[in-house]
Amino acid sequence: MLPPIPIRYVEPVYRPPSEAESLILPVTDGCSWNHCTFCEMYTAPQKQFRARAEAEVLESIRLTGERCGDAVRRVFLADGDALVLPTRRLLRILEAIRSHLPAVRRVSSYCLPRNLRRKSTDELRELAAAGLSIAYVGAESGDDEVLERVHKGETFASTVDALERLGQAGITRSVMILNGLAGPQLSLRHAENSARLANATQPEYLATLVVSFPLGEERFRSAFPDWRPLSQHELFVEMERFLERLELQRTVFRSDHASNWLVLKGTLDADKPRLLRQLRLAIADPAAAPLRPAWARGL
Repeated sequence: MLPPIPIRYVEPVYRPPSEAESLILPVTDGCSWNHCTFCEMYTAPQKQFRARAEAEVLESIRLTGERCGDAVRRVFLADGDALVLPTRRLLRILEAIRSHLPAVRRVSSYCLPRNLRRKSTDELRELAAAGLSIAYVGAESGDDEVLERVHKGETFASTVDALERLGQAGITRSVMILNGLAGPQLSLRHAENSARLANATQPEYLATLVVSFPLGEERFRSAFPDWRPLSQHELFVEMERFLERLELQRTVFRSDHASNWLVLKGTLDADKPRLLRQLRLAIADPAAAPLRPAWARGL
């Protein structure tokens, strides 16, 4: 059994599903943008955005190294957008991880495209060389009207630019699209333009989850009053349109979040025919498809 981790956490703490076994290392609290109306992750008062003091972060790394030795293999830099920090500060954090946690083989972070506007591609290459391996980019949609309605603060062009520069720097890109975000009126546009975004950037990983509002829909509807949630059937039709339009080479695709009704996994384009068959079976006859019950989806 490992000793307690000497890191100060401000609840709630979030990380991507694939970082379940990673050390969560907060370098900021909250999200520097925090205007997305679909996101409830950083709306609690204690999650107001602030950068952690560098001395605190470095000391946490040092003490974790002393107590856990070679047990830490992966590190996730929290909270919502660690890459908002200046490059030099991030480099010092990555250097401390190399020095005090020598067994670490992967360092990752969420990434807002807007935060890369202040960083050159050469700076991103420096971060990659120092150990930053993966950036999780919540694109949410490739449709500019949808992005505007949900106050994302990004466009198709700004997201493409960020993803292209991450790729040029050698940082693995994991892109998230929100199924159902656009409601029924913009659903097919959302699917088609999200596929266009993925095709333009060819990310190493691509995932979808279904938009949901555990704290209620009021905040979201304030900017998107004619929105309504998609039915299960409509979600599947949107996903079918999305998959149909994808033209990817070696992208690992996952639609297996707790919110997804139907688990889809594969490598695109190789597994695209199989995934479309699964979807079309669920569209034609939901009773014949292996759908997740509500309790399995955490609902």
